[in-house]
Amino acid sequence: MSTLEEFWELVVRVWQDGVFGINIAHIVLALAILLVFMTLRNLFTRFILEALKRGASRTKTDLDDRILAALNEPIRFIPVVMGVFFATSVLNVEDGTRAFFYNLNRSLVAFTIFWMFYCVTAPVGHVLMKAKGVLTKAMVDWIVKTARIAFVLLGAATILEMWGIAVGPIIAGLGLFGVAVALGAQDLFKNLIAGLFVIGERRFNAGDWVQVEGVVEGTVQQIGFRTTTIRRFDRAPVYVPNARLADNAVTNFSRMTHRRILWMIGVEYRTTMEQLRTIRDEIERYILEHDEFAKPEEVPTFVRIDSFNDSSIDIMVYCFTNTIVWGDWLEIKERLAYRIKEIVEGAGTSFAFPSRSLYLETLPDAPEVFPLSPPRPAASPSEE
Repeated sequence: MSTLEEFWELVVRVWQDGVFGINIAHIVLALAILLVFMTLRNLFTRFILEALKRGASRTKTDLDDRILAALNEPIRFIPVVMGVFFATSVLNVEDGTRAFFYNLNRSLVAFTIFWMFYCVTAPVGHVLMKAKGVLTKAMVDWIVKTARIAFVLLGAATILEMWGIAVGPIIAGLGLFGVAVALGAQDLFKNLIAGLFVIGERRFNAGDWVQVEGVVEGTVQQIGFRTTTIRRFDRAPVYVPNARLADNAVTNFSRMTHRRILWMIGVEYRTTMEQLRTIRDEIERYILEHDEFAKPEEVPTFVRIDSFNDSSIDIMVYCFTNTIVWGDWLEIKERLAYRIKEIVEGAGTSFAFPSRSLYLETLPDAPEVFPLSPPRPAASPSEE
């Protein structure tokens, strides 16, 4: 009987002391509370989010809708934080363990808050995109990326301070380390600063057709911190360091207002003055009467007899199209070429082609030509 009593006392002692001095009943209760919050997590967040969405739907702006969509996961994490808080509150623990639980709960709250800030940067960046006259897409991307990095660093520093880890000495150590790294990573910082200048000067945006002198020509895909991705017309991506973009001449074809047509049309020398005037006037009339060509008030437009070439009389056609789309520009050039051919042939003349005339004269002191074979003897009358 005494043995049974000792066993029961052992069971009671284990139940009371539990794990690390915590009563097992309290541990079971804490786990039950945490399990309840985890079970009701989807139901809780569904009600909260639905109520917030109904309120946001009544507003005229879509910013609140985007913010709620971005905060979906952090809001779903709130019941977990609450479950951990209430579960640790029922545990009867020593002061050291209670301080640990206190810092744990503070860290979870801080993590959730900075996670929300991190997620909100995306919809705020979408709002900044509407300020096209002030900020470009590349600028907004950089602002969003910088803000996210800042929230991550601030959140990490806050949590470390909660656990009694001094952030100041770490930052000072990183500063010394950064000086050493900067000496060996000058190109990295050079490209970073060059990228800031490229974005600040608004040389180009994503989607622009650019040509970097001596480097690459293609469409800008993304302006990054260190490199800019330009996709060539054969669809191969080229990663250009931002320093090359800052130091080299960059032509932005997407910002041109017109596309130029410059032709030298050669006609035969037998073309008369009247025919030349007819060809010139008809070509000029066609350009001026069609709206697909820019007017002389906007851009220079010339159709002139330009020069006397070796084998042709050259007519210069210098004009601009209103479209800057390459395919449309090619169609306009094609129609102009058809019309010029009709005009030249209708005037009764033809296009010239390279030719050369050789005039051979017998020189008085020319040497006698030496025959390649001996002359045959004359036939006798009998042989005939």
